[in-house]
Amino acid sequence: MNFSSKLLESGVDALSSLPSIGKKTALRLALFLLKQEPGFTEEISNALLKMRRNMRECQRCHNMSDEAICAICADRRRDQQVICLVESIRDIIAIEETQQFKGVYHVLGGLISPIEGVGPGDLTIDALVERVSTGQIQEIIMALSPTIEGDTTIYYISRKLKDLPVKISTIARGVAFGGDLEYADELTLGRSILARVPYQNQGD
Repeated sequence: MNFSSKLLESGVDALSSLPSIGKKTALRLALFLLKQEPGFTEEISNALLKMRRNMRECQRCHNMSDEAICAICADRRRDQQVICLVESIRDIIAIEETQQFKGVYHVLGGLISPIEGVGPGDLTIDALVERVSTGQIQEIIMALSPTIEGDTTIYYISRKLKDLPVKISTIARGVAFGGDLEYADELTLGRSILARVPYQNQGD
């Protein structure tokens, strides 16, 4: 693209650095912002800066939080004895949309993938084991994507937890999720959690 304005070009370059935003979309967004009152753009900028500077990881489940402990973990109405294990924060959002799960979560921060150089030490597996070791957790629901990486991660974690008194289950897989929980429709995902099944460790 040829720009008559270096400032516009800089704005488009900044917007196009975001995921799934190409140059044309970035240009449309930049032109839209230019047509708005200055306060509109400042409000967006301030919200993003505040989010980036003040958000933190929940010390308990590693979800994104405004405080040291996230709102889900702090909610006494939720079942603190049941943990839904997910890959990322996006999976929490998807599951919460179903309104079918009333327990708490633990965010791994990824999946074991030797090809991509992601090992157990890169994930929050030790923190999960520590939570279970308190003896207050009755069930771990493995809500990980049905991929090779997901199955490998489930197997590894189940081995780490095998000597602890906790029930391990997996979400029902009668319907394919396309590899990512966040893309599953709410009804399918909700039913898969309610219809979870005990995990059978084939290595035992």
